[in-house]
Amino acid sequence: MSYAENLWLFLLLLTGIVVVPGMDMIYVLASALSGGKRAGLAATAGMMAGGAIHTVFGTLGTGALVALVPQLFTPLLIAGAGYMIWIGVSLVRSSITVGAVETAAARRLSSTFGQALATCMLNPKAYLFVVAVYPQFLKPQYGSLLMQGVVMGLMTMAVQGVVYGSVALAGHGARHALVANPGVTKAIGRSAGLLLVAAAIFTLAHELR
Repeated sequence: MSYAENLWLFLLLLTGIVVVPGMDMIYVLASALSGGKRAGLAATAGMMAGGAIHTVFGTLGTGALVALVPQLFTPLLIAGAGYMIWIGVSLVRSSITVGAVETAAARRLSSTFGQALATCMLNPKAYLFVVAVYPQFLKPQYGSLLMQGVVMGLMTMAVQGVVYGSVALAGHGARHALVANPGVTKAIGRSAGLLLVAAAIFTLAHELR
């Protein structure tokens, strides 16, 4: 298999993983619905930063991760689910209106970015993806492993940017259409919070059973 074919196969697998709805995607959508386009894109940027860090782990520490993942999986799973439940409950308890969000959006962008980064880093399935996939695509015959990792990292960030960015813009569009209906906007924000809680509980129950 040529290096180009290797990258195409990685891209196909990566895209298939990213487009499957999960806690990362739900968080981006919830951010766009509750905070508008800038919040959704800030969440997308946070996920991309998390993807870059996971790539570093995959490139430099695949062997160590293989040894540590069985011990790290359960603590990461519980921490990640608990964090998502906390974010979801915060959304449910909030009283979001379009006007209030627009005036406060700039102050919350760094917080949204940080929460998205933490969400991505606390996702144990991302570590499993790194352990299961990276050793299959990082091969000495293709040259420097570091440069291969850089390319795969850029591909990861690009796919996340396209997929999650599209989700953020779609969420903003739906929210923008509800400007005249603040009650519905509140309900959607709270529904997104409940969805985050449900997704976290489902993931926790499914993986620990």
